[in-house]
Amino acid sequence: MSKIFVDACFGKETPYTPVWMMRQAGRYLPEYMKVRAQAGNFLNLCHNPALACEVTLQPVDIIGVDAAILFSDILVVPNEMGMDLEFVTGEGPQFNNPIKTEADIDRLIGGEEAASKLTYVYDTIKLIKEQLAKDKALIGFTGAPWTLATYMIEGEGTKTYNICKKMMYSNPALLHKILAKVTEVVKFYMEKQIEAGIDVVQIFDSWAAAIEPSKYDEFSWKYMVEIADYLKSKYPHIPIIMFPKGIPAFLDKVYGNFDVFGVDWSTPMALAKEKLGDKYVLQGNMEPCRLYSQEETTKCVEALQEIMQGKRHIFNLGHGILPDVPVANAKHFINECHRVSKK
Repeated sequence: MSKIFVDACFGKETPYTPVWMMRQAGRYLPEYMKVRAQAGNFLNLCHNPALACEVTLQPVDIIGVDAAILFSDILVVPNEMGMDLEFVTGEGPQFNNPIKTEADIDRLIGGEEAASKLTYVYDTIKLIKEQLAKDKALIGFTGAPWTLATYMIEGEGTKTYNICKKMMYSNPALLHKILAKVTEVVKFYMEKQIEAGIDVVQIFDSWAAAIEPSKYDEFSWKYMVEIADYLKSKYPHIPIIMFPKGIPAFLDKVYGNFDVFGVDWSTPMALAKEKLGDKYVLQGNMEPCRLYSQEETTKCVEALQEIMQGKRHIFNLGHGILPDVPVANAKHFINECHRVSKK
């Protein structure tokens, strides 16, 4: 059975424009909060295939999205490479052993050995595929090497990225060594996700905007393209979505063998269409806070439809859904996307 979402990723004609939301399996759903409480904490939930499968499927059943996205976290990769990860309540993820020296990089597990430790992710994928409706797609994902490296070097989320960027300008070889090691693990990780059953890959570069335009390709984009090239050489039938957040200034520099470009909410959709619409299907890009108002949601969905005309487009938010959005408003967004784009 063909999947509308996969067809849309390849730019094929579809009966309507499909839609999903970043962070759609999450805290805005009371059903998710119950399962999260059952798991005890966030990391336990990621490590429990039965529960991770349950929360992956919730938004498909509850709000009617066209694709499920695997419930996991980008930081399970550095965690299995040997970094000591914990999620601190109210403060978010923290690594207790951040990378400072070459010796710190050398002690990390690399390549397929590290990727092979993520068995709970692959087990989750297999469970989801058994239960997901055959016409719905399953999206697997990873953080981009740069985004993963920022956490590994800074030890936690940051607003300034000064430790990473100090390394970028004063010891670029060391940063490249980290990025190369992470890239190798991610290639095998995504390959194993595909072998387990995912239909689509998305690479999140959440902290793309932290890099100045003249350095972006060198320290982030080229590593993402390397991952895409590796996967496309082996799995040309699997669509790849690139989502670098906050780079409207870099659109002219986007290149690579992938299928869908995720447009964040700070980038005007018309500009993305002008610069990239001939080369890539575009995904996005409603401002997530519009979900607080059904009226504003409808206005934005209609405006996006006007720009994209139902061609080479996937509806989504321009970043993740926020935890206090009413479920009724999330459903309204999905319904409106289907309504305005029905052929």
